[in-house]
Amino acid sequence: MKRSGAKFRAGLVQMRTGRTPQTNLDHAAAMIREAAGAGADYVQTPEMTNIMELSREKLFAAITDEDKDICLAALRELARELKIYLHIGSLAIKVSPEKAANRAFIIDPQGEIVARYDKIHMFDVDLANGESYRESNNFRPGESAVVADLPFARFGLTICYDLRFPALYRALAEAGATVLTIPAAFTRQTGEAHWHTLIRARAIENGSFVLAAAQGGTHENGRSTFGHSLAVDPWGRIIAEGGTEPGVTLVEIDPAEVAAARAKVPSLQHGRRFDIVEPMAEPARLHVVGDTA
Repeated sequence: MKRSGAKFRAGLVQMRTGRTPQTNLDHAAAMIREAAGAGADYVQTPEMTNIMELSREKLFAAITDEDKDICLAALRELARELKIYLHIGSLAIKVSPEKAANRAFIIDPQGEIVARYDKIHMFDVDLANGESYRESNNFRPGESAVVADLPFARFGLTICYDLRFPALYRALAEAGATVLTIPAAFTRQTGEAHWHTLIRARAIENGSFVLAAAQGGTHENGRSTFGHSLAVDPWGRIIAEGGTEPGVTLVEIDPAEVAAARAKVPSLQHGRRFDIVEPMAEPARLHVVGDTA
């Protein structure tokens, strides 16, 4: 087992998830094996590893609760077999008859779940090209930020749209996270505009590594995602990047770089709480005919 703060190899699995959980599981498992075979100690899959389905009826017909989910059970066994830390970017997990959770899991080399995180921020947007998404129609937002201690570093867990809310990442960094994780299914339109910039900004702001496995390409349900799985160092440099096709991106991570970056720019030590003040507007001055003042 690697000691705390030791270098480790991360594998980012880029997928093009479809509508059938078993098929998606087969694709994910093959790439997880590839990453582990290349020496990855930690492997991350993207958001919605088990299913991408826009139809509410079909989504709820295909998913189940955590205890019965075939993908989670199989991936726990795979982590145990491969002796890796496996970060499932998220699964759609049924939590009530009306709602699912967009839930991430970290599984240890014994196959035990050591962390869960439910996506906090729901993607409810209308894009300029006519695409419209209402994640909150089907998913219940999470209420808690999560950090997880792995042998090599403390990880902060987030998912996709969370990326646009920097206060979450500052809270994770202030809680000791040195690796921020952002498994995602960014749309092609928003990804082309913002993905690289936002990922690098979260790394720079917090002096942290960012690891972000992505969905990429045109999916069975017709949605197009951006791809470009990314690893960014604490100075904001892209150190590994995927393309638009499914595949594995490998990267070496040296946690010592976090301390070096934070020593150069110690902004985590300089943050201050503050109030927002709205000054009273000065009353309008009456104009009087003949007034020359």
